[in-house]
Amino acid sequence: MAALVPFPRAPRRPSEPEPLWRQLLGDQLRRRRHDRDETLTETAEKAGVSPQYLSEVERGLKEPSSEMIAAIAGALDTSLIELTSAVADELRSEPASASALSSARGAFALAA
Repeated sequence: MAALVPFPRAPRRPSEPEPLWRQLLGDQLRRRRHDRDETLTETAEKAGVSPQYLSEVERGLKEPSSEMIAAIAGALDTSLIELTSAVADELRSEPASASALSSARGAFALAA
């Protein structure tokens, strides 16, 4: 059987919630789309999803399936491994955690 490799964890204050995967994924997708100077509609058409759905994914409101993530990643000329690695890197960094926390608080405030 394979050996377990410990995953380094950044120290967190007990009251600080973990960032949500879907929010960090959405941030990463939006940054990549903006880097390409594409509109939601252009990227959504390439991915075969609606602009509304892509917008909700980017805002961290939808929990997309792996097939949807792969389609959107393909539309942005990236791979699942590149996207997953970028999100994992953000999870490991403290500034990204603070950004995700701010996004989460903003989303909860809007929902209230």
